Formats: sequence, structure tokens, C-alpha cells
Amino acid sequence: MPVPIGTTARTGQTCPESGVWEVVTAPSTTAPIAKGNTMPPYNGGAVTWRLIQKA
Repeated sequence: MPVPIGTTARTGQTCPESGVWEVVTAPSTTAPIAKGNTMPPYNGGAVTWRLIQKA
């Protein structure tokens, strides 16, 4: 079942939807992440990612 824009996932969790994800906190970045991949760390630590665009 597709997930809506704005869905969040933490570093280490399985990506629930392919698309462009952004880090919720500053400093922020965006990354394309495919469904089923592990959500990556950013800037050396665990972060919360938010889906901003579906693939």
C-alpha cells in the first residue's frame, strides 16, 4: 500500500516508499531512496527522514 507524502522514517528503518527524502532537522539534505533499502544516517548520526516526492 503506498504511503503519503510527509511520511517519516528513522535511520536504520526500511524505506517504505521510493522517492526523494529529506532530513527533518538542520542541517538538512535530500536523497533518493528506494523502497526496501535501509534509511541511511546523515552527518554521522541517526536522523528522521521525510518523504517529499514519490518516484
